Amino acid sequence: MRSDVLVVARADRSPHIECAGGIAARRTERDTVHLVSSAATPLGGDAIHIRLVVESGARLRLRTAAATMVLPGSTTTESHATWALEVAGELDLDPLPTIVAAASRHFASTSLNLADGASLRLVERVQIGRTGERQGFWSGSLHADVDGTPLLRHRVELGNTSLADDEIAAPRASISELHYPRSDVDAAGVTLALAAGGCLSTWQGDRL
Repeated sequence: MRSDVLVVARADRSPHIECAGGIAARRTERDTVHLVSSAATPLGGDAIHIRLVVESGARLRLRTAAATMVLPGSTTTESHATWALEVAGELDLDPLPTIVAAASRHFASTSLNLADGASLRLVERVQIGRTGERQGFWSGSLHADVDGTPLLRHRVELGNTSLADDEIAAPRASISELHYPRSDVDAAGVTLALAAGGCLSTWQGDRL
């Protein structure tokens, strides 16, 4: 199944929302939108495409109603999620964790284009496996620019067959938090200032 979500935030107006497939979006406050699963997704073979546009002077807080549970499909274990973010105003994107269950293999990619003067908080939390599960795999990549100038190229892999995979002690959980233009944030893990502004905080461990 393919799911598509478009949210456009404009100054002094309610967000414009379009949805198709297994994910719905609902405005829960003036500038807040929650994503809600209307069907079991992502399963193996599913593709999720989410595009967020925040125009100049607008503010958008995007949340999820529940954690995202990734499960194998009947013919494949692979699923994909793609985020396209175009931000000229203020975006606070903080979904609940992605849980990669059983032997699922999930690939997430985020493309971020910030305008000069934009503000961003972007959080990603991932857990490999439910209780007793360690065979899942997750890959996440982030490509971020500010007015066409590179801000960050970031990639993380977790779980079975990842570069950090080890039977004795390998991370099975990750938190990444990107801020722009702020660099004085209090976040989990290690925080590194970025040359073009903002900062990236990262943490890895066994359980969220």
